[in-house]
Amino acid sequence: MSRIAIPTREAAPVASQPILDAVNKQLGVVPGLFRLVSISPAALAGMTSLSGALTRALDVKTRERIALAVAQVNGCDYCLSAHTYLGLNLAKISAEEIALNRKGASGDAKADAAVRFAARVAETRGKVKDADIAAVKLAGFTEAQVIEIVAVVAENFLTNLINNVAETDIDFPVVRAAEAA
Repeated sequence: MSRIAIPTREAAPVASQPILDAVNKQLGVVPGLFRLVSISPAALAGMTSLSGALTRALDVKTRERIALAVAQVNGCDYCLSAHTYLGLNLAKISAEEIALNRKGASGDAKADAAVRFAARVAETRGKVKDADIAAVKLAGFTEAQVIEIVAVVAENFLTNLINNVAETDIDFPVVRAAEAA
């Protein structure tokens, strides 16, 4: 059971309700994470604004791969569950690829560079080596895309931290960080 009460849409602050409605329109459901964060309209607006902006940056497969790697680093079962589901059903990533992503890797060479870099950013809290940046750039990512990868890591850190603090009830098929990827 979540350590912080997760409101229904109707019980959420009035300022959060239009944002929850937009999430529902986009996803067809309002995941518990969004309802949890809705108790702070400012946090919900910030989280959804960042997420929305980043959809115009990297492609969906890259964002989902990064989300899986970061959730594994941070031991966030909620986000591993959500992004495994989204990876399989939205981004159409194979189960084998998802297992690699959780290990900070990919079967695709360019995606591998992005996921490895994202995992290093997460593991080192951004204190990456020159070689880490050189490797992702060598794979074909621009400096702007390096910043976008870091931003996707940060977006996922936010949701990982919220879910780890709250122990948010998982409303996706459950995947555990402790299980071997």
